[in-house]
Amino acid sequence: MLFWLSEFSASFNVLNVFRYLTFRAGAATVTALFFVLFFGPAIINMLRLKQGKGQPIREDGPETHLLKRGTPTMGGLMILAGFLFSTLLWTNLNNPYVWCVLGVTLGFGLIGFYDDYLKVTKQSHKGFSGRSRLAIEAMVAGTACYAMSLYFPAALATKLAIPIFKDVLIDLGMFFIVFGMVVIVGAGNAVNLTDGLDGLAIVPVMIAAATFGFIAYLAGNAIFANYLQIHFVPGVGELSVLLGAVIGAGLGFLWFNAPPAQVFMGDTGSLALGGLLGSVAVATKHEIVFAIVGGLFVLEAMSVIIQVASFKLTGKRVFRMAPIHHHYEKKGWKEPQVVIRFWIIAVVLALLGLATLKLR
Repeated sequence: MLFWLSEFSASFNVLNVFRYLTFRAGAATVTALFFVLFFGPAIINMLRLKQGKGQPIREDGPETHLLKRGTPTMGGLMILAGFLFSTLLWTNLNNPYVWCVLGVTLGFGLIGFYDDYLKVTKQSHKGFSGRSRLAIEAMVAGTACYAMSLYFPAALATKLAIPIFKDVLIDLGMFFIVFGMVVIVGAGNAVNLTDGLDGLAIVPVMIAAATFGFIAYLAGNAIFANYLQIHFVPGVGELSVLLGAVIGAGLGFLWFNAPPAQVFMGDTGSLALGGLLGSVAVATKHEIVFAIVGGLFVLEAMSVIIQVASFKLTGKRVFRMAPIHHHYEKKGWKEPQVVIRFWIIAVVLALLGLATLKLR
């Protein structure tokens, strides 16, 4: 926990660098990156040995996916290990927002791990019961939202900020906890649905993490928050260090997940990372901005909802296959085309989300 070194060394000018959020965020990125790169091969070999046949592949999916049989899943363990090590090393562990976000991340990670375990052991796509899974996710997310509401400034505690309008706050009362819970659970499952192609989910996650790392830094700094006329949330800037760890761990994972993937993220990683992003959005009071920045995840989730609703109501499908990235594969796009074009969309949406900081 090098943050404590910064406190001890406050009187030494050379070591004062450890007190800066920007330095610790960068250090967290590098630490998580090298952790995953160093331990990644051993983790992949262990997963391959334990899982045997690896993640089950959908028979009704694109034919090219059948070539991926035998690839191990639960690669999210690599991400979470690197992320957790770096976070504990570089963040201020007295910060309540850090623990709220960590609680959601690890809680969702455990749910995803159990789901992956059932799928691998049964060699079936039917893992954890959907209703039970959502109920547990809601409990974890609701607890985190309640805890965060206790630490928010009184003027913001149960309020929803509207982007573009500097003074508009909607008081949700106790419904704020329900709203925050929906944001976090929705984010976790949306990222989970996006994780269907090699590298497709992890890069947009890193883009969203970088964007919200910047937002957290600004929202946690009274001077910058006042200049941009966004709502100041004391202490939330520490989440920029945590998000730096996400970026580093994500880069390390991408090294092994780049096509052809040596390992899949699995629900272990996708649920955890989605929950993490959603909880950061709640902590920074930028839930609506997250819907823009994470618009790719929203699109993926909506494609599934539309497909299911259309089929139940009319017996017809809107897309050739859902989530929507499979629709484009069925149309003839090559996997790298889908992945890279979706990355471009994620970058554009992140820029749009950042633009809302000044349009007030």
